[in-house]
Amino acid sequence: MEDKPRFLVVSADVLPSVFLKVIEAKRLLSKAQAKNSSEACRMVGISRSAYYKYKDNVQVYEDTASGQLCTLYMRLSDEPGVLSHVLQQLYEAGANILTVNQNIPVDTVAVVTISVEINKDRIDLDEVLQALSAIYGVVSVKRI
Repeated sequence: MEDKPRFLVVSADVLPSVFLKVIEAKRLLSKAQAKNSSEACRMVGISRSAYYKYKDNVQVYEDTASGQLCTLYMRLSDEPGVLSHVLQQLYEAGANILTVNQNIPVDTVAVVTISVEINKDRIDLDEVLQALSAIYGVVSVKRI
């Protein structure tokens, strides 16, 4: 007898509505829009027993086929607002900022690494790097 697959990717259109409601209840809880699982279940219209039966086994599949993860290594002047301008530029470019790590400045320069997710179809990374390089206080920027 063949082993059955552990995971399947299935269109949400063919799933029973309870699965989508469990996902919605989990989202409400994660965003603190519901105080507890009972409230989340009430808000989406499922029983708590259905929620607990499926909550650990129903996950959203994030389609990252058009997304690209990259890490930027930057050296920034230790001046107020420089990192803020960098983050604003990334936001305006449509990048999703995942992590920001900044070291303590040495000789008035701080090393910062920023991990971002970009949509390759909408964002030209080279243009973003050029725009970041043009910000006052950015000593250097490169993709690692």
